[in-house]
Amino acid sequence: MKYEVNIAELADHFVIVLKDKETRQVKKAFTLNHLGTDILRAYMEDKPQDELAPELAERYKASLESMQQQVSRFYTDLASRMKLVIVAILMAVTMQSWAQKFTFMPQWTAQAQFAGYYVAKEKGFYREAGLDVDIVHPSVSLKAIDRIQRNMANATTFQLAEAIELVAEGIPLVNILQTSMNNAMVIVSRRGVDPLTQKGARVGTWNAGFGQLALCMSMKEGLDYEWVKFASNVNLFVTGALDATMAMSYNEYNQLLQTGMTLNEKNVYRFCEHGYNVQEDGVYMTKAYYEQHRNQARRFAEASKKGWLWAVDHPDETLDIVMDYVKRNKVATNRIMQKMMLREVLRLQVDRESGKREFRLRPDMVKRASYLMKEFKMIDKEVTYEELLAR
Repeated sequence: MKYEVNIAELADHFVIVLKDKETRQVKKAFTLNHLGTDILRAYMEDKPQDELAPELAERYKASLESMQQQVSRFYTDLASRMKLVIVAILMAVTMQSWAQKFTFMPQWTAQAQFAGYYVAKEKGFYREAGLDVDIVHPSVSLKAIDRIQRNMANATTFQLAEAIELVAEGIPLVNILQTSMNNAMVIVSRRGVDPLTQKGARVGTWNAGFGQLALCMSMKEGLDYEWVKFASNVNLFVTGALDATMAMSYNEYNQLLQTGMTLNEKNVYRFCEHGYNVQEDGVYMTKAYYEQHRNQARRFAEASKKGWLWAVDHPDETLDIVMDYVKRNKVATNRIMQKMMLREVLRLQVDRESGKREFRLRPDMVKRASYLMKEFKMIDKEVTYEELLAR
Protein backbone atom coordinates (compact mmCIF):
# COMPACT_ATOMS: atom_id res chain seq x y z
CA MET A 1 0.00 0.00 0.00
CA LYS A 2 1.54 3.35 -1.07
CA TYR A 3 -0.69 5.55 1.09
CA GLU A 4 -0.99 6.02 4.86
CA VAL A 5 -4.40 6.79 6.37
CA ASN A 6 -5.02 9.49 9.00
CA ILE A 7 -8.43 9.72 10.68
CA ALA A 8 -9.46 12.70 12.82
CA GLU A 9 -12.77 12.81 14.72
CA LEU A 10 -14.38 16.24 14.96
CA ALA A 11 -17.64 17.26 16.65
CA ASP A 12 -20.06 15.66 14.21
CA HIS A 13 -17.99 14.01 11.50
CA PHE A 14 -14.76 12.24 10.63
CA VAL A 15 -12.02 13.58 8.36
CA ILE A 16 -10.06 10.90 6.49
CA VAL A 17 -6.80 11.99 4.88
CA LEU A 18 -4.67 9.88 2.50
CA LYS A 19 -0.96 10.78 2.32
CA ASP A 20 1.75 9.50 0.07
CA LYS A 21 4.14 7.51 2.24
CA GLU A 22 7.21 8.82 0.44
CA THR A 23 6.41 12.47 -0.28
CA ARG A 24 3.98 12.93 2.64
CA GLN A 25 1.75 14.90 0.27
CA VAL A 26 -2.05 14.77 0.74
CA LYS A 27 -3.59 12.90 -2.16
CA LYS A 28 -7.23 12.53 -1.07
CA ALA A 29 -9.50 13.68 1.78
CA PHE A 30 -13.01 12.54 2.81
CA THR A 31 -15.51 13.49 5.48
CA LEU A 32 -18.08 11.10 6.98
CA ASN A 33 -20.74 11.63 9.61
CA HIS A 34 -20.86 9.32 12.65
CA LEU A 35 -23.29 6.93 10.97
CA GLY A 36 -20.47 5.80 8.68
CA THR A 37 -17.97 4.86 11.39
CA ASP A 38 -18.30 1.14 10.76
CA ILE A 39 -16.73 1.46 7.28
CA LEU A 40 -13.58 3.35 8.26
CA ARG A 41 -11.69 0.09 8.45
CA ALA A 42 -12.03 -0.10 4.66
CA TYR A 43 -9.16 2.39 4.43
CA MET A 44 -6.81 0.01 6.13
CA GLU A 45 -7.15 -2.60 3.39
CA ASP A 46 -4.42 -3.00 0.85
CA LYS A 47 -6.21 -1.39 -2.11
CA PRO A 48 -4.85 0.51 -5.11
CA GLN A 49 -5.68 4.22 -5.12
CA ASP A 50 -8.01 3.99 -8.09
CA GLU A 51 -10.15 1.34 -6.35
CA LEU A 52 -10.26 3.00 -2.98
CA ALA A 53 -12.64 5.90 -3.63
CA PRO A 54 -15.36 3.97 -5.57
CA GLU A 55 -15.37 1.17 -2.98
CA LEU A 56 -15.56 3.71 -0.18
CA ALA A 57 -18.57 5.34 -1.79
CA GLU A 58 -20.40 2.02 -2.19
CA ARG A 59 -19.60 0.89 1.33
CA TYR A 60 -20.60 4.23 2.77
CA LYS A 61 -23.92 4.18 0.92
CA ALA A 62 -24.75 0.62 2.03
CA SER A 63 -23.65 1.33 5.58
CA LEU A 64 -25.65 4.50 5.76
CA GLU A 65 -28.82 2.76 4.57
CA SER A 66 -28.26 -0.06 7.07
CA MET A 67 -27.68 2.37 9.91
CA GLN A 68 -30.77 4.38 8.98
CA GLN A 69 -32.86 1.20 9.12
CA GLN A 70 -31.36 0.27 12.48
CA VAL A 71 -32.04 3.75 13.83
CA SER A 72 -35.63 3.55 12.59
CA ARG A 73 -36.13 0.17 14.23
CA PHE A 74 -34.48 1.43 17.42
CA TYR A 75 -36.83 4.39 17.76
CA THR A 76 -39.88 2.26 16.88
CA ASP A 77 -38.88 -0.28 19.54
CA LEU A 78 -38.12 2.53 22.00
CA ALA A 79 -41.56 4.02 21.43
CA SER A 80 -43.19 0.65 22.10
CA ARG A 81 -41.15 0.16 25.25
CA MET A 82 -41.99 3.64 26.47
CA LYS A 83 -45.67 2.94 25.95
CA LEU A 84 -45.36 -0.19 28.11
CA VAL A 85 -43.49 1.75 30.79
CA ILE A 86 -46.11 4.49 30.78
CA VAL A 87 -48.92 1.93 31.02
CA ALA A 88 -47.15 0.19 33.91
CA ILE A 89 -46.68 3.50 35.73
CA LEU A 90 -50.30 4.44 35.18
CA MET A 91 -51.43 1.03 36.44
CA ALA A 92 -49.26 1.39 39.54
CA VAL A 93 -50.59 4.88 40.19
CA THR A 94 -54.14 3.67 39.62
CA MET A 95 -53.67 0.74 42.04
CA GLN A 96 -52.17 3.13 44.57
CA SER A 97 -55.12 5.46 44.19
CA TRP A 98 -57.83 2.81 44.22
CA ALA A 99 -56.41 0.38 46.80
CA GLN A 100 -58.97 0.05 49.58
CA LYS A 101 -57.84 0.92 53.07
CA PHE A 102 -58.01 -2.10 55.37
CA THR A 103 -56.92 -2.32 59.01
CA PHE A 104 -55.99 -5.74 60.33
CA MET A 105 -55.33 -6.34 64.02
CA PRO A 106 -53.82 -9.65 65.19
CA GLN A 107 -54.86 -10.57 68.73
CA TRP A 108 -51.34 -10.47 70.20
CA THR A 109 -48.02 -8.65 69.98
CA ALA A 110 -45.80 -8.83 66.89
CA GLN A 111 -44.32 -12.32 66.46
CA ALA A 112 -44.01 -15.24 64.05
CA GLN A 113 -47.53 -16.36 64.95
CA PHE A 114 -48.66 -13.78 62.36
CA ALA A 115 -45.87 -14.24 59.82
CA GLY A 116 -48.13 -14.91 56.84
CA TYR A 117 -49.86 -11.54 57.19
CA TYR A 118 -46.53 -9.70 57.41
CA VAL A 119 -45.36 -11.52 54.28
CA ALA A 120 -48.57 -10.70 52.39
CA LYS A 121 -48.02 -7.02 53.10
CA GLU A 122 -44.27 -6.83 52.49
CA LYS A 123 -44.39 -8.95 49.32
CA GLY A 124 -47.20 -6.87 47.86
CA PHE A 125 -49.87 -9.61 47.90
CA TYR A 126 -52.40 -7.32 49.54
CA ARG A 127 -51.59 -4.54 47.10
CA GLU A 128 -52.08 -6.93 44.18
CA ALA A 129 -55.51 -7.71 45.65
CA GLY A 130 -56.39 -4.01 45.65
CA LEU A 131 -55.95 -3.56 49.40
CA ASP A 132 -53.88 -1.04 51.31
CA VAL A 133 -53.50 -3.04 54.53
CA ASP A 134 -52.34 -1.54 57.79
CA ILE A 135 -51.31 -4.14 60.41
CA VAL A 136 -51.84 -2.79 63.91
CA HIS A 137 -51.19 -4.81 67.05
CA PRO A 138 -53.43 -4.40 70.13
CA SER A 139 -52.51 -2.40 73.19
CA VAL A 140 -53.02 -3.20 76.86
CA SER A 141 -55.86 -0.71 77.05
CA LEU A 142 -57.68 -1.66 73.85
CA LYS A 143 -58.23 -5.27 72.80
CA ALA A 144 -58.81 -6.48 69.26
CA ILE A 145 -62.53 -7.15 69.81
CA ASP A 146 -63.00 -3.59 71.06
CA ARG A 147 -61.40 -2.25 67.92
CA ILE A 148 -63.53 -4.13 65.43
CA GLN A 149 -66.69 -3.33 67.38
CA ARG A 150 -65.79 0.36 67.22
CA ASN A 151 -64.88 0.10 63.53
CA MET A 152 -61.25 0.89 64.35
CA ALA A 153 -60.18 -2.37 62.67
CA ASN A 154 -61.78 -4.37 59.86
CA ALA A 155 -60.56 -7.83 60.86
CA THR A 156 -58.73 -9.58 63.66
CA THR A 157 -57.65 -13.06 64.73
CA PHE A 158 -59.38 -15.16 67.39
CA GLN A 159 -59.04 -18.69 68.60
CA LEU A 160 -62.12 -20.72 67.71
CA ALA A 161 -63.25 -21.17 71.33
CA GLU A 162 -62.85 -17.44 71.90
CA ALA A 163 -64.91 -16.62 68.81
CA ILE A 164 -67.65 -19.03 69.91
CA GLU A 165 -67.80 -17.34 73.31
CA LEU A 166 -68.13 -13.88 71.74
CA VAL A 167 -70.86 -15.00 69.33
CA ALA A 168 -72.75 -16.62 72.20
CA GLU A 169 -72.54 -13.29 74.05
CA GLY A 170 -74.33 -11.60 71.16
CA ILE A 171 -71.44 -10.35 69.03
CA PRO A 172 -71.99 -11.79 65.51
CA LEU A 173 -68.67 -12.75 63.93
CA VAL A 174 -67.75 -14.35 60.62
CA ASN A 175 -64.68 -16.52 59.95
CA ILE A 176 -63.14 -15.52 56.60
CA LEU A 177 -59.93 -17.59 56.87
CA GLN A 178 -58.82 -20.42 59.16
CA THR A 179 -55.05 -20.88 59.56
CA SER A 180 -54.77 -23.22 62.56
CA MET A 181 -55.86 -26.82 62.09
CA ASN A 182 -54.67 -28.11 65.49
CA ASN A 183 -54.65 -27.05 69.12
CA ALA A 184 -51.38 -25.73 70.56
CA MET A 185 -52.30 -25.44 74.26
CA VAL A 186 -50.42 -27.35 76.94
CA ILE A 187 -50.22 -27.33 80.73
CA VAL A 188 -46.74 -27.66 82.17
CA SER A 189 -46.25 -28.63 85.83
CA ARG A 190 -43.20 -28.46 88.07
CA ARG A 191 -40.89 -31.29 89.09
CA GLY A 192 -42.24 -33.87 86.65
CA VAL A 193 -45.70 -34.03 88.19
CA ASP A 194 -48.67 -34.99 86.00
CA PRO A 195 -50.94 -31.92 85.75
CA LEU A 196 -53.99 -34.22 86.05
CA THR A 197 -52.92 -35.17 89.58
CA GLN A 198 -52.58 -31.59 90.83
CA LYS A 199 -56.02 -30.98 92.24
CA GLY A 200 -56.41 -27.40 93.53
CA ALA A 201 -53.08 -26.35 92.01
CA ARG A 202 -52.22 -22.72 91.26
CA VAL A 203 -52.09 -22.60 87.45
CA GLY A 204 -51.09 -19.63 85.34
CA THR A 205 -53.29 -18.52 82.47
CA TRP A 206 -53.25 -15.59 80.03
CA ASN A 207 -54.67 -12.29 81.13
CA ALA A 208 -55.92 -11.77 77.57
CA GLY A 209 -58.02 -14.94 77.59
CA PHE A 210 -57.46 -18.00 75.36
CA GLY A 211 -58.18 -20.43 78.23
CA GLN A 212 -61.73 -21.57 77.47
CA LEU A 213 -60.82 -25.20 76.83
CA ALA A 214 -58.57 -25.30 79.90
CA LEU A 215 -61.50 -24.24 82.07
CA CYS A 216 -63.62 -26.98 80.52
CA MET A 217 -60.92 -29.58 81.15
CA SER A 218 -60.43 -28.48 84.75
CA MET A 219 -64.14 -28.81 85.50
CA LYS A 220 -64.54 -32.07 83.59
CA GLU A 221 -61.62 -33.69 85.44
CA GLY A 222 -62.65 -32.21 88.81
CA LEU A 223 -59.28 -30.53 89.27
CA ASP A 224 -60.60 -27.27 90.74
CA TYR A 225 -57.55 -25.31 89.63
CA GLU A 226 -56.88 -21.87 91.06
CA TRP A 227 -56.30 -19.77 87.98
CA VAL A 228 -53.65 -17.04 88.26
CA LYS A 229 -53.46 -14.61 85.36
CA PHE A 230 -50.16 -13.55 83.81
CA ALA A 231 -49.40 -11.00 81.11
CA SER A 232 -47.09 -12.50 78.52
CA ASN A 233 -44.31 -14.71 79.85
CA VAL A 234 -43.45 -17.59 82.18
CA ASN A 235 -41.70 -15.67 84.95
CA LEU A 236 -44.26 -16.49 87.65
CA PHE A 237 -43.92 -20.19 86.93
CA VAL A 238 -40.13 -20.21 86.67
CA THR A 239 -39.73 -18.37 89.99
CA GLY A 240 -41.90 -20.95 91.76
CA ALA A 241 -44.99 -18.82 92.34
CA LEU A 242 -47.15 -21.31 90.40
CA ASP A 243 -47.56 -25.07 90.48
CA ALA A 244 -48.25 -25.23 86.75
CA THR A 245 -48.82 -22.91 83.83
CA MET A 246 -50.68 -22.75 80.57
CA ALA A 247 -48.47 -22.46 77.51
CA MET A 248 -48.68 -22.45 73.74
CA SER A 249 -46.49 -25.03 72.02
CA TYR A 250 -45.17 -22.28 69.74
CA ASN A 251 -44.54 -19.68 72.44
CA GLU A 252 -44.30 -20.16 76.21
CA TYR A 253 -43.38 -23.83 75.80
CA ASN A 254 -40.25 -22.77 73.90
CA GLN A 255 -39.52 -20.12 76.54
CA LEU A 256 -39.47 -22.87 79.17
CA LEU A 257 -37.16 -25.00 77.04
CA GLN A 258 -34.78 -22.04 76.81
CA THR A 259 -34.59 -21.89 80.62
CA GLY A 260 -33.25 -25.44 80.64
CA MET A 261 -36.39 -27.02 82.07
CA THR A 262 -37.01 -30.67 81.31
CA LEU A 263 -40.32 -31.13 79.51
CA ASN A 264 -41.72 -34.57 78.73
CA GLU A 265 -44.92 -36.61 78.78
CA LYS A 266 -44.80 -36.76 82.60
CA ASN A 267 -45.18 -33.04 83.24
CA VAL A 268 -46.74 -31.79 80.00
CA TYR A 269 -50.45 -32.16 79.26
CA ARG A 270 -51.24 -31.59 75.58
CA PHE A 271 -54.88 -30.74 74.97
CA CYS A 272 -54.76 -32.07 71.40
CA GLU A 273 -53.95 -35.54 72.76
CA HIS A 274 -56.89 -35.73 75.18
CA GLY A 275 -59.99 -35.01 73.14
CA TYR A 276 -59.55 -31.23 72.98
CA ASN A 277 -57.98 -30.84 69.56
CA VAL A 278 -59.95 -27.74 68.67
CA GLN A 279 -58.68 -25.32 66.04
CA GLU A 280 -57.27 -22.02 67.20
CA ASP A 281 -56.29 -18.99 65.09
CA GLY A 282 -58.64 -17.80 62.38
CA VAL A 283 -59.42 -14.41 60.84
CA TYR A 284 -62.75 -12.88 61.86
CA MET A 285 -64.74 -9.75 61.17
CA THR A 286 -68.12 -8.59 62.38
CA LYS A 287 -71.02 -10.02 60.45
CA ALA A 288 -72.32 -6.54 59.68
CA TYR A 289 -69.02 -5.48 58.10
CA TYR A 290 -68.69 -8.75 56.20
CA GLU A 291 -72.14 -8.49 54.65
CA GLN A 292 -71.25 -5.07 53.23
CA HIS A 293 -67.72 -6.01 52.14
CA ARG A 294 -67.83 -9.64 50.98
CA ASN A 295 -65.50 -9.13 48.03
CA GLN A 296 -62.99 -7.25 50.14
CA ALA A 297 -63.06 -10.02 52.75
CA ARG A 298 -62.45 -12.65 50.08
CA ARG A 299 -59.51 -10.74 48.62
CA PHE A 300 -57.94 -10.24 52.05
CA ALA A 301 -58.32 -13.94 52.86
CA GLU A 302 -56.81 -15.08 49.54
CA ALA A 303 -53.85 -12.70 49.81
CA SER A 304 -53.24 -13.78 53.41
CA LYS A 305 -53.28 -17.44 52.40
CA LYS A 306 -50.78 -16.63 49.66
CA GLY A 307 -48.58 -15.02 52.32
CA TRP A 308 -48.67 -18.13 54.50
CA LEU A 309 -47.85 -20.44 51.60
CA TRP A 310 -44.94 -18.20 50.64
CA ALA A 311 -43.70 -18.41 54.23
CA VAL A 312 -43.70 -22.22 54.01
CA ASP A 313 -41.39 -22.11 50.98
CA HIS A 314 -39.18 -19.23 52.23
CA PRO A 315 -38.75 -19.64 56.02
CA ASP A 316 -35.47 -17.71 56.28
CA GLU A 317 -36.68 -14.66 54.40
CA THR A 318 -39.97 -14.86 56.30
CA LEU A 319 -38.02 -14.77 59.54
CA ASP A 320 -36.24 -11.62 58.34
CA ILE A 321 -39.63 -9.99 57.79
CA VAL A 322 -40.88 -11.14 61.21
CA MET A 323 -37.83 -9.72 62.96
CA ASP A 324 -38.38 -6.39 61.24
CA TYR A 325 -41.93 -6.24 62.65
CA VAL A 326 -40.67 -7.33 66.07
CA LYS A 327 -38.13 -4.50 66.12
CA ARG A 328 -40.64 -1.93 64.91
CA ASN A 329 -43.06 -2.92 67.67
CA LYS A 330 -40.28 -3.07 70.29
CA VAL A 331 -41.03 -6.67 71.32
CA ALA A 332 -38.48 -8.32 73.61
CA THR A 333 -37.55 -11.56 71.83
CA ASN A 334 -34.80 -12.98 69.64
CA ARG A 335 -34.35 -14.67 66.28
CA ILE A 336 -33.96 -18.15 67.78
CA MET A 337 -37.30 -17.91 69.60
CA GLN A 338 -39.06 -16.59 66.51
CA LYS A 339 -37.55 -19.33 64.34
CA MET A 340 -38.87 -21.98 66.73
CA MET A 341 -42.26 -20.27 66.78
CA LEU A 342 -42.51 -20.05 63.00
CA ARG A 343 -41.65 -23.73 62.58
CA GLU A 344 -44.30 -24.79 65.11
CA VAL A 345 -47.01 -22.45 63.78
CA LEU A 346 -46.51 -23.81 60.28
CA ARG A 347 -46.67 -27.37 61.61
CA LEU A 348 -49.97 -26.64 63.36
CA GLN A 349 -51.45 -25.50 60.04
CA VAL A 350 -51.28 -29.05 58.65
CA ASP A 351 -54.43 -31.06 59.35
CA ARG A 352 -53.68 -34.28 61.23
CA GLU A 353 -56.09 -36.35 59.21
CA SER A 354 -55.53 -35.08 55.68
CA GLY A 355 -51.89 -34.07 56.08
CA LYS A 356 -52.66 -30.86 54.14
CA ARG A 357 -52.86 -27.14 54.77
CA GLU A 358 -56.59 -26.81 54.36
CA PHE A 359 -57.17 -23.23 55.53
CA ARG A 360 -60.76 -24.05 56.50
CA LEU A 361 -62.93 -24.15 59.58
CA ARG A 362 -63.86 -27.73 60.46
CA PRO A 363 -67.54 -28.30 61.37
CA ASP A 364 -66.67 -31.13 63.78
CA MET A 365 -64.28 -28.94 65.75
CA VAL A 366 -66.83 -26.13 65.99
CA LYS A 367 -69.37 -28.61 67.29
CA ARG A 368 -66.91 -30.12 69.77
CA ALA A 369 -65.85 -26.76 71.23
CA SER A 370 -69.39 -25.42 71.38
CA TYR A 371 -70.67 -28.59 73.09
CA LEU A 372 -67.95 -28.50 75.76
CA MET A 373 -68.43 -24.83 76.50
CA LYS A 374 -72.18 -25.21 76.83
CA GLU A 375 -71.84 -28.36 78.97
CA PHE A 376 -69.74 -26.47 81.50
CA LYS A 377 -71.94 -23.38 81.35
CA MET A 378 -69.43 -21.08 79.69
CA ILE A 379 -72.08 -20.25 77.06
CA ASP A 380 -75.87 -20.41 77.21
CA LYS A 381 -76.43 -21.83 73.74
CA GLU A 382 -74.42 -23.78 71.23
CA VAL A 383 -72.90 -21.82 68.36
CA THR A 384 -73.08 -23.63 65.02
CA TYR A 385 -70.65 -23.91 62.15
CA GLU A 386 -73.18 -22.18 59.90
CA GLU A 387 -73.25 -19.13 62.19
CA LEU A 388 -69.49 -18.64 61.85
CA LEU A 389 -69.11 -19.47 58.18
CA ALA A 390 -68.56 -16.73 55.61
CA ARG A 391 -71.08 -17.24 52.80
